[in-house]
Formats: sequence, C-alpha cells, structure tokens
Amino acid sequence: MKLNHTVAGPEGALPVLLVHGLYGQGRNLGAQARRLAQTRRVVTVDLRNHGDSPQDMDADYPALAGDLARLIGDLGGRVDLVGHSMGGKAAMVLALTQPDLVRRLVIMDIAPIAYDHDQTRYVDAMEALDLSAITRRSQADAAMAADVPEPGVRAFLLQNLDLKATPPVWKLNLPALRAAMPQIVGWPDDLPQGSFPGKVMALRGARSDYVADAGEAALRAHFPQVRIVTLKDAGHWLHADAPEAVAETLVSFLGDGR
Repeated sequence: MKLNHTVAGPEGALPVLLVHGLYGQGRNLGAQARRLAQTRRVVTVDLRNHGDSPQDMDADYPALAGDLARLIGDLGGRVDLVGHSMGGKAAMVLALTQPDLVRRLVIMDIAPIAYDHDQTRYVDAMEALDLSAITRRSQADAAMAADVPEPGVRAFLLQNLDLKATPPVWKLNLPALRAAMPQIVGWPDDLPQGSFPGKVMALRGARSDYVADAGEAALRAHFPQVRIVTLKDAGHWLHADAPEAVAETLVSFLGDGR
C-alpha cells in the first residue's frame, strides 16, 4: 500500500520519518517536522485508514509496519524513525522485524505491551454524528460534546472531518479501526526481544500513565539501548502539550543523520 506523505527539508543525510497515532494524521507532528526540516529531510506520513492514505480492513501492526517498510524503500532504504502511540507501536514492530531499515528509533509515550483501555468510544461518537446535518465544524463540535466532553479531544478528532465533501465524510476508516481495536491496543506476542541494535529513545509525558513500570520493563527487554526521557509538562499527546521541548529533544537525539 502506498501511503500519503509529505517531504520537507534538505536532502543529504538519512530522512526522518514521523508517524502519528490512532485517529491522527501526519500533520499532527507538524511542529516537530518544521523544526527538524531546518537541517534534515523530514517525511510525515498518513498511516493506512487515516488522512489521505488508502483504506483497508487489515489494520494490525504487521500491516502498518509493512506499509512503512515500503515507504522507507522508496525513500532510499533507511531512516531515523519517530512514532507516537499507535505509530510508535508500528515503528517498534518495524524496528524489531526489519532492523536494517532503521538507524535510530524514537518511541513517543507508548510501550510494547497490551493495554487494557479501549478507544472504541471515539469510533462510536464519530459514527453517531449525523453528517447530513453538518455544514460547519462548530456544529459537529457541539453535536459531539455529550459523547466526547473533552474539548481538546473533540478538536483532535474533528481534524479528520472532511467538510469539502457533500455531505461531509470522515477520512478515517471507522469500521476497520473498530474491528482492529483489540490488535491496536494490544501487542503482537511473537516479536523478538533485544533484536534492534540501534540507539533508541522513549519519550513519555509526566502526566501520562502509558509508560509505567511494566512498560519500562518491556521497552528495556525489546530495546537494550533504550534511553527513557520524561517531559514534565506533557501528557500522552506530548508533541501537542510541549511541541518545542519535543522538537528540540528530537533534534538533539537524532543529530545530523550521518
């Protein structure tokens, strides 16, 4: 599957590939992409079933990692890889199964474990919205307020509403994401441990509980060289909560790509 992606910054060193999380798009990492693109070639991608990329009912991590591998092949065969949440899991699966494609890996606020939370309620809320009655984003925001009371989460989800279509449509493949939710919040149980030889940084938000003791242990088991960094003023969406701090941390860790 050929993923929609954008490229910015100078050519020369290895590209940096930025991978968003569940219900996201490549542009969610725009602040980090702009900072990195001052010195590096930067690629932001829409994962399958998200943004402007193709849709498919197969939405598990091997499928997502396979898409990334094909894109990396098109980019020259090796990248520095950065992934947030679901995108972080896809990046970890790729690094563990095809380590030659990745020089350095950054995992943002996720661990290689199965979580017991479920994100299906957001699929429910989006599917419940009567799109035939929507002409403005503010209408959709008001209509979703009862099901999604957090304004920031609503704004994040509504970035996926295409108001140029008549009637509006969700860019997300909601049926596929609903069906794959056990795999998305889970973790494949057949992946090798300690098999990625490159340098790894795991960024986590101090106000997030996604990388606790069990997550730390799993990260160290799979990635012996991992360095775990906590950002004090950030939650799970750390790239939105502390965009400059995340960007500068990425610049420092990834270096010039040589």
